Amino acid sequence: MAGLLFLALAFFTVAQASTVRNGGQSAADAAALAAARDDRDQLFDGFLDSLGEGDSWQDWLDLTAPLTGDGCGEADEFADSNDSDVLSCEPITREMDPGYTVKIETRFDTGNTIIPGTENKTAKSDATAVVQPLCDFDPDIDKIEITCDGDEFEIDPDDDEIDLESADLFSVVLVE
Repeated sequence: MAGLLFLALAFFTVAQASTVRNGGQSAADAAALAAARDDRDQLFDGFLDSLGEGDSWQDWLDLTAPLTGDGCGEADEFADSNDSDVLSCEPITREMDPGYTVKIETRFDTGNTIIPGTENKTAKSDATAVVQPLCDFDPDIDKIEITCDGDEFEIDPDDDEIDLESADLFSVVLVE
């Protein structure tokens, strides 16, 4: 009977460790996505601000315009809301797509366990997210016509009410 009780407690310890590890990975994913979403929003705002200023809008859709923000602040907020701390947040480029690799450590742990060496262990996890362009355009025409993920848009730079959102132009995806 004692053996069965020990086995049950050992399974419980493994479940605790899995919960901490999964929670850590979720926190890292959320932090990396938040950082990349911050860049996506900056790309979108830059695109809107550049309309009517020659061809500079194309740089924003091609992801070649310079970004001045820092999505790591957003990563910190999302990690904190998931009871974790950011250990590092690095801007990266993957296949021409800007993004971030974020490493976190959980503030929650496995608690007390019966297996020596497994008590009060936190999890460290990392994730990488990037912004990917969704739009194609013909740079040789005078009008601003873009096709984004199968949807066609004709944009009048003088129109103050452009019916687009950042998710129409760019996607944010986990790549690791």
